Amino acid sequence: MGERILSVEHLEKKFGDHTVLKDIDFSVEKGEVVSIIGASGSGKSTLLRCMNLLETPTGGVVRFHGQDIQEGNVSLYRSKVGMVFQQFNLFNNMSVLENCVAGQIKVLKKHRGEAEETAKTYLCKVGMLQYSNAKPRQISGGQKQRVAIARALCMNPEVLLFDEPTSALDPEMVGEVLSVMGSLAKSGLTMLVVTHEMSFAKEVSGRVVFMDGGVIVEQNTPDVIFNRPEHARTREFLARIL
Repeated sequence: MGERILSVEHLEKKFGDHTVLKDIDFSVEKGEVVSIIGASGSGKSTLLRCMNLLETPTGGVVRFHGQDIQEGNVSLYRSKVGMVFQQFNLFNNMSVLENCVAGQIKVLKKHRGEAEETAKTYLCKVGMLQYSNAKPRQISGGQKQRVAIARALCMNPEVLLFDEPTSALDPEMVGEVLSVMGSLAKSGLTMLVVTHEMSFAKEVSGRVVFMDGGVIVEQNTPDVIFNRPEHARTREFLARIL
């Protein structure tokens, strides 16, 4: 067992009478890359949003290094556990560079000069440095997502949560974002990725979690999940999409 960074215990989430997550137990260790797969509506994105307190769990607890995240400073926690969204969530009125600088100044209390240096380092890493002065509306979807990843990295997170980061992209842009994510995985960043990209789940993850109907049906290595899954529900899902 490695060092456990994030854990979810008996997590439940209801919207009115509708239970979206039922008694979820799950943890992520330092340096792990975990892909969460499953049909739409299976609770994958809600699980991620509960882990970042964008949704408040109805029951159970999410722990970061053993501490209940609802008892601490939420914005500090979110700087440690960053999130990359399906729809990029960039600030449209700010340049690419400013998108990457603002959180560092506001949350991490960095000086502007230092924040800009960090921003440039990560924009360079995702191949977007030359677009520093552009506004989000002037760049493509794939470029926006790479900026969103750079912005998250600027906060020096211990974990990055990705919520279907390629599903809003045109097919030809998916590869550029996945290649950035692949290189982050190789660098040892702890990543939790809700994805429809089975090739990414197969090739980059150390563990794949299959969710259906608000529960974790099974989790294992990509080899086991894709080649000899234990559960009929997993087999049916993979037969439909592969």
